[in-house]
Amino acid sequence: MKIMRIARVSNKKTMEISEISVSYSTSKQKKLKVNNSNDSADILLNSWCKNTLELQEEFKILLLNRANMVLGIYSMSKGGISGTVVDIKLVFAVALKCNASNIIVAHNHPSGNLNPSIADKNITLKIKKAGQFLDIELLDHLIITREGYFSFADDGLL
Repeated sequence: MKIMRIARVSNKKTMEISEISVSYSTSKQKKLKVNNSNDSADILLNSWCKNTLELQEEFKILLLNRANMVLGIYSMSKGGISGTVVDIKLVFAVALKCNASNIIVAHNHPSGNLNPSIADKNITLKIKKAGQFLDIELLDHLIITREGYFSFADDGLL
């Protein structure tokens, strides 16, 4: 991070302010395309540690470009047996930094229950609304278990 020196005219004191730099690069590897919930569930499940899938809840973000090509996966949080923290600001800070146009969020239910809770529905709605302001579309929210997945989009909850 660069340091800029800015002189204050009124009392001639010098302040140091950090200058923020922005950079962007992409991988030359072939990108995967997400066409449906099954594609995204497969990609996300492969990023999960199978040994902790039924131990603790985790929340991840699948970042996509405008053509739904995968830019990457961000593991946002790990929690306990029955929950994890989802910070909406952090969801979109990551999406913006990755130049994502679309996102798919996912979390696991260690209990194996594929039914979304009221908290799951509420956070999905918050993410969807926040994304509308930034022109970043929430395409789906998946609940992942060892037995399969639940898709908010497929079930008409988006």
